[in-house]
Amino acid sequence: MRDLGPAASAALMMLFVIALTRCGQPQGESFPPPPEAKIEPVTETLHGAEIVDPYRWLEDQDSPETRAFIAMQNAYTDRLLGDRPGREAIRAQVEKLLAVEVMGVPTERGGRYFYTRRAPDQDQPVTYVRAGRDGEERVLLDPATFSEDGSKSIALEDISSDGSLVAYSIREGGEDEIEIRIRDVASGEDLPDVLPRRRYFGIALLERSRSYAYTEHGPEGPRLFLRAFGGGEPKMLFGEGYGPEKIIYAVEGEDGRFLVIHVLEGSSGRKTEVWLYDLEQRRGPYPASTEIEATFSGRVAGGRLYLQTNWEAPHGRVLVTDPLRPEPDTWKVLIPERENAVLQGFSLVGGRIYANYLENVQSRVIGFDTDGRQVDEIAFDSIGTVGGISGHWDSTEAFFTFSSFHIPTRIYRHDIETGGQELWFAPDVPVDPDAFAVEQVRYTSADGTEVPMFLVHRKDFEPDGDAPTLLYGYGGFRVSVLPRFSAVAAAFVDAGGVYAVANLRGGGEFGEPWHQAGMLERKQNTFDDFIAAAEWLIEHGYTNPRRLAIYGGSNGGLLVGAALTQRPDLFQAVVCAYPLLDMLRYHRFLVARYWVPEYGSADDPQQFAWLRAYSPYHNVADGVDYPAVLFVTGDGDTRVAPLHARKMAALLQAKSALRRPVMLRYHEDEGHAGGTPLSQQIEDTTELLTFLAWQLGL
Repeated sequence: MRDLGPAASAALMMLFVIALTRCGQPQGESFPPPPEAKIEPVTETLHGAEIVDPYRWLEDQDSPETRAFIAMQNAYTDRLLGDRPGREAIRAQVEKLLAVEVMGVPTERGGRYFYTRRAPDQDQPVTYVRAGRDGEERVLLDPATFSEDGSKSIALEDISSDGSLVAYSIREGGEDEIEIRIRDVASGEDLPDVLPRRRYFGIALLERSRSYAYTEHGPEGPRLFLRAFGGGEPKMLFGEGYGPEKIIYAVEGEDGRFLVIHVLEGSSGRKTEVWLYDLEQRRGPYPASTEIEATFSGRVAGGRLYLQTNWEAPHGRVLVTDPLRPEPDTWKVLIPERENAVLQGFSLVGGRIYANYLENVQSRVIGFDTDGRQVDEIAFDSIGTVGGISGHWDSTEAFFTFSSFHIPTRIYRHDIETGGQELWFAPDVPVDPDAFAVEQVRYTSADGTEVPMFLVHRKDFEPDGDAPTLLYGYGGFRVSVLPRFSAVAAAFVDAGGVYAVANLRGGGEFGEPWHQAGMLERKQNTFDDFIAAAEWLIEHGYTNPRRLAIYGGSNGGLLVGAALTQRPDLFQAVVCAYPLLDMLRYHRFLVARYWVPEYGSADDPQQFAWLRAYSPYHNVADGVDYPAVLFVTGDGDTRVAPLHARKMAALLQAKSALRRPVMLRYHEDEGHAGGTPLSQQIEDTTELLTFLAWQLGL
């Protein structure tokens, strides 16, 4: 990483502060009213309660009326944000942060190294292959050859164990649906095998059996297929009888003999079935665990099956057994549960088991031998996140990443024999880590629960009760929100703001009990935790309601939607991206049935009651002085239906006192699955920061 030094860093800070100051919103500034959307109420009775939906017509994404609504909303957002003073200076700063060379973690197979790299002037990462660690690299997959406008992205899905073949996906915009192809590495030519654009749950190239396994999600549910190379007819291996609410994926063992098959009950994953298929004997699939109500993740290496599970271990542990006889009565505890650490994942590398733990929401990676003895550890002095170890069982090298709010992601090579490590790649991002301070605090939620929160600010920051502050949260699906680099956070803090990240219940930061405390009928705990974080920031002199903004996407979009409807007095501005907001109908669209184990369903009378109590769309009141809101969504989101943001924007524009603006930014291509071109990332980040600068008066 390039060290800018105090003079250059101060100059960049001054440039950004001047730009944001010019964007500041004077109290009481007038702005044009939003476009009017027709009200066409649909009334229905659910479990004895009358529910009125004034914007049901906006659920039809392709109707001429909906498309006209989208066009008017984008024009309105352009009018308010498109030419705000200082926007171009903000864009210049964002470009400095994002338009840099980035690399992906390398994977070694058969003496070849595979990795992605994006040059500062490229929109999408290019996949390279290198013969040996220091060999000459060549382009293997260039997304520019698939689309001129950068709308298509490429991702490696799997690499054969000998490094001769790669499976890769082609994604249009941010859609979840992908096309999968297989390429011969030596020739650079594709095999005849093509999996058409659909939703898949992974592919495994089975080099020993000259076949590949993949899971396709169809109308009847997920099905696992086995297919010979060369375009042969697929054979359904597993999945008969499983409905569309299930998720199935398979992982090839390190020795190429076994497939480990996982069946999840939706995205919440509170129960996982594990099955094995013996490719050598063509036996199975046969069960390892099908009845136990717990999570499992299995891998095979060195003739043993390793199972990570929270069964009888809420913080997680690792079991071991024989893959030929994997029944529960054969399991042995290899790595016991730790009292003050949560097992986030594990890797089988170099004949060892590397366990990735969280201790007080901070990473610690420990290596164990096959007898369960600790033999290695990877840790850093700074608060940050160590990415999972990447490598394979018979190798003596591994790769991992380290990142923090103020440290862009670095890639390290780890020597398993010596325990030493060396820097493989560090991006040249104009951020001076020494100018930032990262601290962790704890605050008390509504029911007395202690919740941790990270605070990021400049080292010379002194709380005066008036700092522009951006609070981020997620709180769901056992997702742990960890200290990682963010261009939004870096730019915001460099301009003198405070960036806060609350580790809410519903996440996985403290194991399964923490997750379950923020789901189903306990989902309000997540919102209470977030609101309490905002109150703590105000009470402890960091900020005040006119200088506080909140930001969340997906499940985090639901979070900020609930916060703005429950406590509009606490916030000046809200960024609500790709959100769920109509919680009485969410489960009817796209793949939302996966999330019923997390949220519940309004089809159930008891669950309807708690969903209605917090559903943001059903809790907007007339004439309330709601915060300024920027909704973000688009057609490319094929995971969370963009109808949520369309309906909520129309409702809030109609009911709010509108002393502050309510806007919708609607994209045609962007969505949940990423793949956004760099040029569009720069524009999106610029718009978000311009909105925050305007509203917070930076």
